Amino acid sequence: MKRRFPLIPFLIFVTFFLLVNGYVINVLTPIVPGTILSLLWVIPIVLLALLSYSISKLDTNGQTLVFKFSAHALLIYFASLIVFVLTELLTDGYRLISGAISYVSEGNFIYPERPLNGVYLGILLTCLLILAFIYGISRGKYAYRVIKHTLYFDELPSAFDGFTITQISDVHAGSFTNAKQVQKGINLINEQQSDLFVFTGDLVNNKAEEIKPWIGHFSQIKAKYGQFSVLGNHDYGDYVKWENELVKQGNLQQLKKYHAELGFRLLLDEHIELSKDGQKIILAGIENWGLGFGERGDLKKALQGTSVADFKVLLSHDPSHWEAQVKDNPNKIHLALAGHTHGMQFGIEAFGIKWSPVKLRYKHWAGIKEENGRVLNVNRGFGFIGFSGRVGIWPEITVIELKKK
Repeated sequence: MKRRFPLIPFLIFVTFFLLVNGYVINVLTPIVPGTILSLLWVIPIVLLALLSYSISKLDTNGQTLVFKFSAHALLIYFASLIVFVLTELLTDGYRLISGAISYVSEGNFIYPERPLNGVYLGILLTCLLILAFIYGISRGKYAYRVIKHTLYFDELPSAFDGFTITQISDVHAGSFTNAKQVQKGINLINEQQSDLFVFTGDLVNNKAEEIKPWIGHFSQIKAKYGQFSVLGNHDYGDYVKWENELVKQGNLQQLKKYHAELGFRLLLDEHIELSKDGQKIILAGIENWGLGFGERGDLKKALQGTSVADFKVLLSHDPSHWEAQVKDNPNKIHLALAGHTHGMQFGIEAFGIKWSPVKLRYKHWAGIKEENGRVLNVNRGFGFIGFSGRVGIWPEITVIELKKK
């Protein structure tokens, strides 16, 4: 079944896109040959036409090669335009201030010519961004990082002092194309030799069958106290059309069976006890609960039978659940593990800067957050979806060590 073409949003984007493109061409006119300037009109128009055509042809079989090519090329082109425009707007601001100063001092407003150094700087930054995208698509999406956190808790049972948890999230198996690189990530997970392994949702993009070619890889993951998982918003098949509801539910049931084949114990609004030296901690997991992404999970049911005194770890795919129900829950949940955001697979985490566009949607989108004596970790994701790459936000394997304060 074909999807309805989003005409109005697409026209708004096209209008803005062409206005920005026109501004850039106007800035480049003094220093760039006319032939190249003409190409700067032809290329985006052709890409927009290809994208609009491929969107109209999208169906349950997923994205075509034409869609992937045009969408990725437009993303890179558009992001490059934005970087160049921001650079030149700073230059325009400088020119405006200079003109205002001349007006105040001499009574004559003179708008200075655009300094070519500013144009060359814009071109340099644009080229660097394009190179970053090329790296992100070719290698960055498999550039796995191990990020370690040591967390201290007063209520942690002494037997679990030094207990380690490895977390990954958002595998999105349907996006993988390189078995060798995926195996590299699996090896890195096992090298951590953690006591417990957890997966916090989105095993596939849409259909259960996507994980089938990768069962041999992910079933290699082992931990002393077991491997546990929960479902994410993509696992329910909500983003593709199904013949009927029965087929859709059959897909979900098959995905649950695949979790078992992987050796993952799927927690569906339930909890288990992990025992060590006569002491215990609670590991709970809920179905996906996320603002705008399906509020299926039942936290009360998952915690039924636990007490306030129990030390609890919760697996919940979407970090908005922590904000809405977890951080102030009277039945204290000491540590929550989430994913979902991917850090939007684009941003910067360097030189003390931590920024991604996903910050506009989620208050806390990556790493550790502590509030009200409770801790949340948001994993940046093991896989990728939509944009077939990662720029500045790398795929993550989290290792958390629990320590008694």
